[in-house]
Amino acid sequence: MDYLRTLGSAAVSSIVQKSGLNLPFSLGKKLPPLDTLSIWTLYDATKRDDGTPVSVFEFNSQKWRNLLPVAQNALRRLRVTRHPDILKFMDAVEADGTIYIMTERVKPLSAELSSLEATSMKDKQDWILWGLHRITVALSFVHTSCNAAHGTVRISSIFISSTGEWKLGGFELFSDPAEQNAVLVTYAGDLNIHRMPENEKGGWAALKDGPIAAIDAYALALLIFNLFNPGVSHPSFLDPPYNPPQPSVRGAIPPSLWPSFKKMLNPNPKGRITPKALLDVGMAESLGESGGFFGGNRLFRICEGLGNFGLMTDGERATLLRMIKDVTPTLPPTFSTRLILPALLNSLSLTTMTTSAPSIVPLVVQLGSYALPDEYKTLVLEPLVKLFSNPDRGTRMALLDALPEFADKLDKQMVSDKIWPNLQTGFTDTIPVLREATVKAIGLLSDKFTERILNNDLLRHLARLQSDLEPPIRTNSIILIGRLGPTLGPNTRRKVLGAACAKALKDSFPPARVAALMTCMACANLFEIEELAGRVVGLVAGALVDKEKIVRDQAFKAVAMLVQILEEHAAKMPETALVGDGPTLGLSTPNGGAEATLVSSAAGAAGALAGWAISSIGKKFTPADMQSAISPAQIPPPPVPSESRPTFSSQAPAPPVPSRSKPKGLQLGAHKAASSSVLPGGLADEVRWDGDLMDLNADADDWNAFESAPAQSGGGWGGTADDEDPWGAFEEPPPPPVPIPVTELTSPAMASTVTPARTHSTQAPRPPRVAALSPSPSPRSTPLASPAPSEGAALPTALSPVPSKVGMSKEEKAAEMARRKEERKQRIAQLKEQKKNIAGTKA
Repeated sequence: MDYLRTLGSAAVSSIVQKSGLNLPFSLGKKLPPLDTLSIWTLYDATKRDDGTPVSVFEFNSQKWRNLLPVAQNALRRLRVTRHPDILKFMDAVEADGTIYIMTERVKPLSAELSSLEATSMKDKQDWILWGLHRITVALSFVHTSCNAAHGTVRISSIFISSTGEWKLGGFELFSDPAEQNAVLVTYAGDLNIHRMPENEKGGWAALKDGPIAAIDAYALALLIFNLFNPGVSHPSFLDPPYNPPQPSVRGAIPPSLWPSFKKMLNPNPKGRITPKALLDVGMAESLGESGGFFGGNRLFRICEGLGNFGLMTDGERATLLRMIKDVTPTLPPTFSTRLILPALLNSLSLTTMTTSAPSIVPLVVQLGSYALPDEYKTLVLEPLVKLFSNPDRGTRMALLDALPEFADKLDKQMVSDKIWPNLQTGFTDTIPVLREATVKAIGLLSDKFTERILNNDLLRHLARLQSDLEPPIRTNSIILIGRLGPTLGPNTRRKVLGAACAKALKDSFPPARVAALMTCMACANLFEIEELAGRVVGLVAGALVDKEKIVRDQAFKAVAMLVQILEEHAAKMPETALVGDGPTLGLSTPNGGAEATLVSSAAGAAGALAGWAISSIGKKFTPADMQSAISPAQIPPPPVPSESRPTFSSQAPAPPVPSRSKPKGLQLGAHKAASSSVLPGGLADEVRWDGDLMDLNADADDWNAFESAPAQSGGGWGGTADDEDPWGAFEEPPPPPVPIPVTELTSPAMASTVTPARTHSTQAPRPPRVAALSPSPSPRSTPLASPAPSEGAALPTALSPVPSKVGMSKEEKAAEMARRKEERKQRIAQLKEQKKNIAGTKA
């Protein structure tokens, strides 16, 4: 059907163009016929100069040959009659028996009635009574101001405007019956006007003798009956003898209207009440059940209240707004979106409406939900967006509170160009509530911001708000940053997320710290894995000992989540990044396997680390290397930091100050030792041998204590792989180390008299001993040195070869230690003898 209607309008446009007419409109869709009695064809059209939606009534004289004067009368009367409740005339074209009348955009009342079939009877009655009030006002104007009768008051003569208001049209018989050749008297029969009781005797000419308003009063009563009882086509009271209607035929007509309805059907024209009298009764409040049907109507009070909205008190406005909110679901969509909605939006532009803005804006959004999708932007969004430029704080707060209802319908350009420039002023407002509401609103609009706004302007405001004086604003700021994380650019995300969380974790407000932890959890997948392990985990771990339990609990959850992410990533990583034959990084098991062994205690970790260090170094040597001697060239001296390296001058060092306390027998090294790099070869060889050299001048020392010192048998650093308990040295903490005082060489001459280092070709290589370290400012280990013998003194005889303990059993080791002890005794006796000889020579 729409296709055929389109073809019809296209055919009409083609005919008009061929005729040479320049129409001020463009015809659109053809609407269904008004009724079988109407002489007009209605089209939706647009005004050619500005595209305004209009309606066009077309009269074709070829179809209605004898009714051309009626169409011309309608055009003439509609052109000069202006009233808010009468169809608004805009333009007309008349040529070759065809008349086009352009009016405001309307639709037939019959179409609107069909859409209200599912509405409850009470709501439908309210809407019909409100429309009848508008028609009654229009008829009163026609009768009193125009001194004429309308003549065709029926459903096909009433239209609904774009704002949902009832408009009176159908001016075909609009005239004064008393005039000569009145159209009403001449053509009433041709238009099938319902006959009235007075026409039964005198025909249509009898209308000249009665009151002008009585003609339309009788037609208005028939209109009322048809509107409230659409299923009854022809009631009995319309036929002779025109008896008064009985209550049984009232149907859905409101009881308060029923008495006036019966009076309008009075067979005597002079006894009928006129539309003006009906209007007075309907507005009266003192008539009880027989009146007030117009004044007590909810829709009427809403329209009257919106007209005086600016003059009402705050209490009256609140009452009106509550009434609108209650009846909105039952109102026709056109009435809600085209009549009430614009009136409320216009009221917000008034300075006196600031106190009512929190109630008006939510109501505007509610009414806008009934608008058609293609009209929502024009009717709702554009006026609301324009309100963001209003500097009033009450209006801004109301808009921010209602933003969740329409934010999803905003487009990117509207948000970036029209809302954001005004919205960002809320970040720096002096009212904390407005600043907080602005922060909350950003989450609804962030996906519609441009890259510049999102990664630059917005983050500047949020960085400043993290130092706001109000704790809730700081908390919401870090929450918003967490929500914006996935939408930020990679470079911006790397700079902002970690810094924002770190700042929030230092906040004095516990919920802000909790929000920071939650932000770290929400954005965990946005951090690079190295940053997550190196910075974020450490950042979150600091909150594990927070003073507030709620923060600690959230911190433990955050750490558990982050560690789980790291574990999953680590499980996908290769075991090692080394390429080729390099040292293995795994910890060897006690059984010698290469598989890494994990430990769960501090003692086990220390033992595992020591074993790993020994085994990893040992794997670099072959068995032959382990048996060979270590030459001095193979042991590079450890690096000495520049600030701790000793400096030497040509001036002889000062002689040592003897210690006040005598060293004990087990206390090695009673004097400071010089660096091994400055010792002569012989002394250096002695140091490398066992580290058992002592001060021979200490005669009072208890030498027997040293001789009776227990021998070490496995375990500790000197243990071998064959010991029963190689990790026993780590099971109990060792005693604190005894500081070993170290002395320098007594004189340069003493150092110069030492013979060069000897090479013992007959001796087996001696294993190096780990010298005890003393607390010294130098990080280098200083070997102990014994006094150099005087010139001419014989050095101790060569000792027997020292066999290696590798592969020995416990008994063999004990025997070897006993042998070494005996050698020490012999050596000590020789040194004492040399001392006596030197003393005798000096004497």
